[in-house]
Amino acid sequence: MDRVAFGVLGPTVAVAGDGRELALKGPRHRAVLARLIVARRRVVPVTRLVEDLWDDPPPGAVGAVQTFVAALRRELEPERPPRAPARLLVTEGPGYALRAAPDAVDAWRFERAIATAADLPAAAALPALEEALGWWRGPAYTEYADEDWSRGERARLAELRLQAVERRAGTLLTLGRPADAVPDLDAHLTDHPWREDAWRLLALALYRQHRQGDALAVLRRAREVLVGQLGVDPGPRLRHLESDILTQAPALDLRPDAAPPCDVAQPHPPRGAGNCATSPHAPAPDTQPTTADLWTQAAKAYDRTVAGGARARLESTVGLIRSLAVTGGDGLAEARRHRSAAVTAAEEFADPELTARVIGAYDVPAIWTRADDPAAAGLVVAAAERTLAALPAGTHDAARCRLLATVAVETRGASGPRG
Repeated sequence: MDRVAFGVLGPTVAVAGDGRELALKGPRHRAVLARLIVARRRVVPVTRLVEDLWDDPPPGAVGAVQTFVAALRRELEPERPPRAPARLLVTEGPGYALRAAPDAVDAWRFERAIATAADLPAAAALPALEEALGWWRGPAYTEYADEDWSRGERARLAELRLQAVERRAGTLLTLGRPADAVPDLDAHLTDHPWREDAWRLLALALYRQHRQGDALAVLRRAREVLVGQLGVDPGPRLRHLESDILTQAPALDLRPDAAPPCDVAQPHPPRGAGNCATSPHAPAPDTQPTTADLWTQAAKAYDRTVAGGARARLESTVGLIRSLAVTGGDGLAEARRHRSAAVTAAEEFADPELTARVIGAYDVPAIWTRADDPAAAGLVVAAAERTLAALPAGTHDAARCRLLATVAVETRGASGPRG
């Protein structure tokens, strides 16, 4: 039992102790295994498995699930004697559970490794973070992106990975290796331009390479993305960093004899750091905070909570981006460029109501057409159809109408049954 490892950070796989990938047969066999991994050792009733595997279950669906489980058991425990009870994929009550060891699933190991790294010194945290990030072979539960049962777990793991990338960059800065942090942060921001902490880390990394002009250029680019393309102002941490770079604040420099300021270089303050008094924006330890100090602290707390890419920030920007689209010219081009990313980000929250609002906010008839960008139109149509299927039956009539209108507009002029 302990020799089998499971991977869901990418396509679903099962690997024997000798490194041999086990043959899991057909796609529904893999779906059963993935569904049980999502359940995290809890029992999944057979009736629930049937509902998750088929939109319209056939008459023999329960028997088919039992057949899939039997085939999985033969592959996972080939040495189990006939009629002996299974130890790994077990029958319990009305369903099945995968009793995998805590370190047998890469997603479980990843989550635990990220949590553990937060309490490690930087020198030990860096290899732990790099190893954990190396376990990713693609988006989590890749084959099941459209399944309701996987969406919540996919969204949670995707956010943990983004946090881990930024935490690794912050750790490199703590270790005095800013040049090593820059390439990954650049790539990270290409795919996730609304993550403010990544902009902050990139600017700080450049500044610590004595590239003050480049650091300020990054902050200007961050402002252009957040204000010009998303319609939101940079948060207080970005604004404070820009001010500190302009004045060359000593607190921005890494001091080998002291931990760096927690709000500048580290995703989380070190244990025992108190109120992080080394920060130039924190009140002195033995002085009464002023109104300005309290406002700054509150703004920082809000900015950490409503981070770039978070639900509240995404919801607050979609209407403004629609306005950007109807301005035409460069505004239309920029809105189109970010449309697919915003829809994808909304789906990662596994909230069909939110996704419907995001898709609907971009629905500007006579501007978005299939002829303009067939690939983007196909992505939007697929997202709209998934969202329609995910909305609870008999509810959200207005959202359904907007989604159907989007599908109609995006398939206009297309050939085939959709056109």
